[in-house]
Amino acid sequence: MEAAASALNKSGSGGSERSSSDEKGMFEYFGWVYHLGVNSIGHEYCHLRFLFIRGKNVFMYKRDPHDNPGIKPIRQGVVGPTLMVEELGRRKVNNGDVYVLRFYNRLDEAKKGEIACATAGEARGWIEAFDHAKQQFQVIQLGIQFKLTYSWINLEGHRPRVRRYARGLRKLIRIGQGPETLLRQSSKLAVRPDAFEGDSGDALEAHKWKCVLTTAGIRIFEDVSDRKNGKGVLAKSVGVIDATADTVFEVILNTDQRQRYEWDILMCDLELVESYDGHYDVVYGTYDPKYLSRWHSKQDFVFSRQWFRGQDGAYTILQFPAIHKKKPQRSGYRRAKINPSAWEIRNLNTPMGLNSPRCLVTHTLEVDSSSWHQWKKSQCSKFERTVPYALLSQVAGLKEYITANPILHQEYATTIVHPKSSDGSISSGEYEDEVQDEFYDAIAAESSSSDEESDDDDDKNYEKGPRVKLKNVSWAITTLALKRTAAPVLSEELDPHVTPVTINPSDLRGSLHEGKDDNDTNCWTSPSGKGFMIRGKNYLKDNSKVVGGDPLLRLIAVDWFTVEQSVDKIALHPRCLVQSEAGKKLPFILVINLQVPAKPNYSLVLYFAADRPVNKDSLLAKFVNGSDAFRDSRFKLIPSIVEVCGSL
Repeated sequence: MEAAASALNKSGSGGSERSSSDEKGMFEYFGWVYHLGVNSIGHEYCHLRFLFIRGKNVFMYKRDPHDNPGIKPIRQGVVGPTLMVEELGRRKVNNGDVYVLRFYNRLDEAKKGEIACATAGEARGWIEAFDHAKQQFQVIQLGIQFKLTYSWINLEGHRPRVRRYARGLRKLIRIGQGPETLLRQSSKLAVRPDAFEGDSGDALEAHKWKCVLTTAGIRIFEDVSDRKNGKGVLAKSVGVIDATADTVFEVILNTDQRQRYEWDILMCDLELVESYDGHYDVVYGTYDPKYLSRWHSKQDFVFSRQWFRGQDGAYTILQFPAIHKKKPQRSGYRRAKINPSAWEIRNLNTPMGLNSPRCLVTHTLEVDSSSWHQWKKSQCSKFERTVPYALLSQVAGLKEYITANPILHQEYATTIVHPKSSDGSISSGEYEDEVQDEFYDAIAAESSSSDEESDDDDDKNYEKGPRVKLKNVSWAITTLALKRTAAPVLSEELDPHVTPVTINPSDLRGSLHEGKDDNDTNCWTSPSGKGFMIRGKNYLKDNSKVVGGDPLLRLIAVDWFTVEQSVDKIALHPRCLVQSEAGKKLPFILVINLQVPAKPNYSLVLYFAADRPVNKDSLLAKFVNGSDAFRDSRFKLIPSIVEVCGSL
């Protein structure tokens, strides 16, 4: 009998699930993830890897094994009963946001490793996949198939303890009421020291919503139920957006100014102050109230954001006014208090035959009752020029922005692209017998060779063709980063609106002089880029390298130091040329200190200058202002030996 196989591509997830009946229900789940860790010399890395779960076995590859038959995994392990998967939430890595999962041994938490996903939906998919693989491991071990049911759980001996731990938690449980209840409950818990005392009973607090305004494709509702708890009025705006819940969630949390300028009239100038546990952060923002009222004094605000994802894939984001020691009262700004609000983003079922995703977005906030009723009673009241209306209109801005940018539908997902379709899975049977380690041991182990940590794809047997599209996470692929052209576009890296200055090398001298010709010694020269082969713009597709072009920065001076101990922060030394009068006139100087550890220590200091300031949104600016891990992932020395003695 021919076996029937079914494949399911999960919406909004970077993984693909496959179950096959010809292998006793063998479960498969695969997709692209990021392997996070620290290498043997202490540098953090973030590598793009293809993760494949097959039954109880997990394999990690550099490339998609479906497109590269015969490729061997670089790491492999089994999903045993002691494997635990913990969701650590959102984390900033190399100036980008990912969602991190931690693997560890529940008996020994020192054995652990981490992977990251582009979206929270992908992270949830991998958690479910590992849980499924763990159950399959139990099936294989016991030789029977079973499901855990509530009848197997015996809590009779722990009733008092359960009641003690659950006391007051009913206040936080509101089934089927949406985020408005969480909004009110959270605001009360924040000011009540006895928040978990007492019992509120089992009665559900129903809301009665009435549509009071329709504008820009959204509906604005008011809670008209006869409620006495609270001085504010609950209002919400509701709209349908043609995108996945994952996409909308990422757009809302994104603090990038260029993006928010296109849809948010209020919270467009945001700055992340501090992130806590992956699901909670504090944000600072400023806005000009002239667009909303007659007052022209600038205002700022601080608010906290807390988010979580339900098992049904719906997101909830809670926002409350906050204070933070890093953001005290600012001169020239009036501190505003943003209305408490809550977002709910829920995927909608699309009709048969339609592949376009849709989600329902609800933004609920608490409005001062006096101003709300004044607007309803008076035709002269300009509710459209108030902060609450600006908050409610964020749904309309989101709707129009995402509609005008179809690329966003795929930007926040790791999309697997197969050059050829195949119903068969990879042949991993030859490796399954070799798998002995638990997966947390395999992923946490230091690399056995530098090849595992390298992303250079120089294999001769590499099958060319499209492999993976990463729209929003090019920063996360440390050595698979997007490559620039041979000759960089100066307008992208340097500020095009500033007049270039004249660089006079005679005013900037180091301890080594500039060479006059090829016969000169004990000197330095600036070679042409034509002597170097660098990766081309399409290197990830065709593996081709091109001749280097003109350098972006000009080498202006070189120092050669011999010191007893290593010298750091050369540019801060008062006798450094950066501190000279001529050096201070230059818009930008990049100092590279190559240290040779020895007795004595040697330092070769190179000074590269630009005739214009660096564009703050350029890759060079991210390199200069980024973390050491980001710089380590981008910086590469390409040696070119022109003349050398025979012993070398």
